[in-house]
Amino acid sequence: MCYWKKTLLCVAMAAAMTLPSLWGSGVSAQGYTSKPGIDLFAGVNLNFRDVYYQRQYDFLINLTPGFRWDMGNHWNLTGQVYVPVVNQYGDDGNGFMVNNLAISKQLRMGSLYCKTTAGLFSMKRYGLDVKLFLPLTDWFALEAQGGYVGWFNTDRDWRITLPDRFVGTVGGDIYIQKWNTQLRGEAGLYVYRDLGVEVEAMRHFNHTTVSLFGHWSKDYKYDVGFKIVVMIPPYHRTRRAVNFRPASNFRVAYSVMTNTVGNRMYRTDPEENERDGWFDRDLLEWGSHTMAPDFIINEKIVEE
Repeated sequence: MCYWKKTLLCVAMAAAMTLPSLWGSGVSAQGYTSKPGIDLFAGVNLNFRDVYYQRQYDFLINLTPGFRWDMGNHWNLTGQVYVPVVNQYGDDGNGFMVNNLAISKQLRMGSLYCKTTAGLFSMKRYGLDVKLFLPLTDWFALEAQGGYVGWFNTDRDWRITLPDRFVGTVGGDIYIQKWNTQLRGEAGLYVYRDLGVEVEAMRHFNHTTVSLFGHWSKDYKYDVGFKIVVMIPPYHRTRRAVNFRPASNFRVAYSVMTNTVGNRMYRTDPEENERDGWFDRDLLEWGSHTMAPDFIINEKIVEE
């Protein structure tokens, strides 16, 4: 329990350090605004598997209420919990679970984009994470992610370990703007300490992204599958100090081998997805961010 208190204290201290930035100037843009505000949202997390003869599929369906506090100047505080409503996974269903509670900062240093995040991540991991993105041309970019993480548990009792491992990936992206197609490749040391490589081909459509992927892990061998990311309407929104909305996206991933441990990496943001990438649209205009925005944000004008 003392480790848990130390973790929350670190998150609180990081939040306190951001207070001076709350008064930074807001920037309105098509599809994104960095004006301070709080979003309260909810979505659905759908899991299914085909591994037993007794029935075709097992389902695990969670409601995913969460929040995003945009502090301005690309500071964000996010949180999310999983609330199971259908569980055919048994003890693997994890019950009520904290999926995210983290503070992050995005910034640009010359041509290099950086995002640092501290707090509780998905896959029951917590710690410090750094993401880097370096566009070399309008069609080719390098990317990397590294973290120093520990494990925590909230579904049955509250337990936490000290950070005990470094994880990270390095790779590159090719974006073919004519067909809105993105090719990615990466190699890394993943959450379960397995070395591996992964390749993915994504096609971005209007409000939807479909991808095919394949990966190899030294410990868990080969797997292939597909992913679908659908951005959830309404696509025209009015931004207020407090906003109620659905989750930004619905994401489905399917793997042929039902591999749940190989090439796995946590997510530091509850709405992180392959379509949007790691960075805000108004900060980084590359790849799918050169397409028309999924969400048109209208600021609510308050008369003084």
